[in-house]
This record gives sequence, C-alpha cells and structure tokens, in this order.
Amino acid sequence: MTKCIALLGGSFDPVHLGHLALADTFTGLLQADQLRVIPARPWQKSHLQASDAQRLAMLRLAFAHSAVPVAIDTQELDRDGASYTVDTLRTLRAALGEAVSLVFLIGADQLQRLDTWRDWHALFELANLGVAARPGFSLADAALPPAVVQALAQRRASPEQLRATPCGLVHIAPSLAVDVSATEIRSALQQGNAANSLLPPVVLDYIQQHHLYKN
Repeated sequence: MTKCIALLGGSFDPVHLGHLALADTFTGLLQADQLRVIPARPWQKSHLQASDAQRLAMLRLAFAHSAVPVAIDTQELDRDGASYTVDTLRTLRAALGEAVSLVFLIGADQLQRLDTWRDWHALFELANLGVAARPGFSLADAALPPAVVQALAQRRASPEQLRATPCGLVHIAPSLAVDVSATEIRSALQQGNAANSLLPPVVLDYIQQHHLYKN
C-alpha cells in the first residue's frame, strides 16, 4: 500500500483551530500515515510577530495529541532568505522517494491565488493538493483564476485516489468551513480579548505566559 503523508504549511503566527481542523479533516479522509507540519518564513509576510522558536513551541503543543503521527519539519526556517513551497516539495520528494503520496493542504483562499506562487505548475509534479473550503472564499470555477481552473480540470479526484497516487491530483473538501484568521486572532489578543474560541487551550496558555501579540 502506498504511504501517504499530509503536508501542512503556514506561518502559524499563531497556530489556531482552523489549522487543526484542516489537518484533522484531511488526515481522516486520506487515512494518512503521517502529518508533516512545515512552518514557513513566507516571502509575502515579512512581519511575523512570534519568533521561530515560539512558533515551533506552539506547534508542538497544538499537535501533541494528534490522531496520526506528526513531524514538525523546520527546513523552511533553516533556509537563508524567503522560502517557497515548490522548493520544500522538491526537497521532500528527493528525501522520501517517488512512490510516496504527498498531499499538500491548502484553504480556498490560497487556491484563489495559487497562480501567484513560484513555479506553481511544478507543484502538481511533486505532490497532490488537498483543498478545504473557507467561508467567504468561493471554490467555484468563476472565483478562480482561469489558469488554475484549467490546471484543476483533469486532476480532481477522490481522497482514495490521492492516497494511492504520488502526485498530480486534487481533492476539494467542501465540508470543512472553519472561519478562523490569524490576523483576527492577533488583533483580539492585542485588544486584550482572549480569542479562546479560536485557539487550542494549550496554545492560548503559551501566548499568555509569554506575553505574545501584545503590541
């Protein structure tokens, strides 16, 4: 049976319940063997408020009791300069081999701007995509860039097909609709609101203990 690894990248500034819901949804759908969480230092977001060490600590707390084995992959933090998803996937593919199914998880908001990612067509040569709905971001073809619609046209597949295929397929899961924004969480924390309905309790405790997102 093909080994399947779900990949969850992001700034995680901070990690929140939307991230956990995305991971839980797809690891369940895919019956994934592992979840690999990849904190980024993304070129689009130059002003991360938590340090790399703090973001890693929050991730370890948030995913400590996951239903599947979790690995925190720090390769993007270890690189000099900006990190790009395509480079990360190339590194993972080289390390894990050609047979493993890699499924990179994104939200509908990211799918709407997929054509702005570096070498985005190459993503399909390296991994499958798992896309989750997000309130306010349509997954209809009319809401997506034409180039993305064209790329998805022949790639849509079931979770079972993604699990059995190393790369090149896309599954869109419309059932997940968690409306959580890290920007809104940081704003709430800055204003002294707990944001405890949006964060894992252990992460909220860490934020409060370390006085994060206060200014």
